[in-house]
Amino acid sequence: MKKGLLLIAALTVVAPGVALAAHGKAGLWNITMTMSMPDMPQMPPEAMAMMKARGMKMPGMDPITTQICMTQADVDNDTLPPSRNNEENCQPHILSKTATSMTADMVCTGRMQGTGHIEVSYAGPEHYSSSFSFKGAMEGHATAMSSTSKGDWVKADCGSVKPFVRKPQ
Repeated sequence: MKKGLLLIAALTVVAPGVALAAHGKAGLWNITMTMSMPDMPQMPPEAMAMMKARGMKMPGMDPITTQICMTQADVDNDTLPPSRNNEENCQPHILSKTATSMTADMVCTGRMQGTGHIEVSYAGPEHYSSSFSFKGAMEGHATAMSSTSKGDWVKADCGSVKPFVRKPQ
């Protein structure tokens, strides 16, 4: 189940990159995400204390802030990248797209099976907010989760943050 939770968390980290497809500016972005997983088993207090002592955060506990590097090719690309690896396969389908918003559904097969929905609002090329929800099963266990995120462009130079590399189809 731990690997499953990490996989779901990874999927929600990919969503910000999806949110910026064909919008925004190339460069370094700060992404802040808050997750809710109501069906996640409760962790014993001792385990939580140990994780906090080691500086670890679990999805759904506190907002997670990360940085991503968007290349000009990422910004220019007008398609949503499918999420594929050995453990899951999620295909996005755009429902609507305007200059200020985008909505899409996602169908996942493999270890993670179910459907997701993404809504994004753009506040110019340097800011966006989004919501993501998923319902399905992970390794045979019913799973429901949702997240909200916001992205803020920082600067054109990504420094040591490497761009996301799309896997070939």
